[in-house]
Amino acid sequence: MAKNNFQHPSKDIIESKGTILRGKTIALCLTGSVAVISAPIIARELMRSGAEVIAVMTKAATELINPALMQWATGNPVITKLTGAVEHVYLAGERPKTVGKADLILVCPATANTISKIAHGIDDTPVTTIVSTAFGSSIPIVIVPAMHESMYRHPILEENEKKLKKYGVDILGPRISEGKAKIAKINDIIDRVIDLLIAKKDLEGKKILITAGPSREYIDKIRFVSNNSSGRMGIEIAKEAAARGGDVILIAGKCMVKIPDYINTINVSCTDDFVRAVKDELSYKDYDFYISAAAISDYKPIECIEGKISSDNVKELQINMRLTPKIINVARKKNYKVFIIAFKAETNVSRTELIDRAHDRLLKSEADLIVANDVGRDDIGFGSKYNEVYIIDKEKRITHVKKRTKRYVASRIIDIALESYRIRDL
Repeated sequence: MAKNNFQHPSKDIIESKGTILRGKTIALCLTGSVAVISAPIIARELMRSGAEVIAVMTKAATELINPALMQWATGNPVITKLTGAVEHVYLAGERPKTVGKADLILVCPATANTISKIAHGIDDTPVTTIVSTAFGSSIPIVIVPAMHESMYRHPILEENEKKLKKYGVDILGPRISEGKAKIAKINDIIDRVIDLLIAKKDLEGKKILITAGPSREYIDKIRFVSNNSSGRMGIEIAKEAAARGGDVILIAGKCMVKIPDYINTINVSCTDDFVRAVKDELSYKDYDFYISAAAISDYKPIECIEGKISSDNVKELQINMRLTPKIINVARKKNYKVFIIAFKAETNVSRTELIDRAHDRLLKSEADLIVANDVGRDDIGFGSKYNEVYIIDKEKRITHVKKRTKRYVASRIIDIALESYRIRDL
């Protein structure tokens, strides 16, 4: 086989999970943090989404893992020093798009040393020189810090991060745990790369308020009434809106899915908390969209008993409940201009009944769109990574989004909301 026709066997996994990064090249820049052991996994997850990955390593990184491991992981030669091939220009220079030119620079993991060098324009490793070159050619740069917590708290490092953000660098993480500033979760890293490379920027200049997760209605100090919502649908909408350039605030109940650090979040618990937070935001800020994806309890105990209800000699317990306010109704009264997307969950109903009930709720609440789904199914809805929904407008025009990931469903909800928003304001 001719050498130029040879494909490294490690590349057989490319697009095994999808094609969303097809045609994209990512320069994965590794520095001397022990978190570098995650690099092969990150590289291969990017490849599974369709990306070509080229690893760049500092000398300190090569002392922790062998470059041969990264060549195996990516199927590409690893850059460990700059030579007459001018690798930094090849990957990140201002030149026409050719095979091998990077679409994004991912410094992961990034040490305090490398972050500070980048902030001050110091180019003494392959990684720092490639990043500096990327600044000049406007290639997106993502930095994922990883180090001991005490190093991360250094005030000069904090200033350097602020400086890099000012110049458009995306800094993801870290997670503070066990006295360490640990590398961001791999799924968050992959999501952020996809956000920066793929998402349309059609929400720039728009303010979006989103609710997500379940409410908890307390019976006593430790017991509460709630539901099985994980919060994933609302979180995926928040991620999609942020990726498309929106200014996002997420009001979140006790979600079972991690909310990315880059999403501005207001944490709440009960329905009253949700209502208060929505009122406050819509009263004092001029939002364009309000997306009500939280699973709010329809009923709450009339009173919360102090302390813990004793079970001694009590065989039955009666709890009086009362109806809670509909948050979309509250939102509409607070702001008559905001474009409202409501959600309606049903269980084990026909398609016709699901749509009819949702449309009726849409009209009563004066929302602009409503998203209906059947949460009684095990394969979609509460707790699942997937959803299948019907998006309905006031004229009862229906868009059916078949079973797909909640991130995909989120993108379709926003697509249709934007289209309807523009039509409404004509």
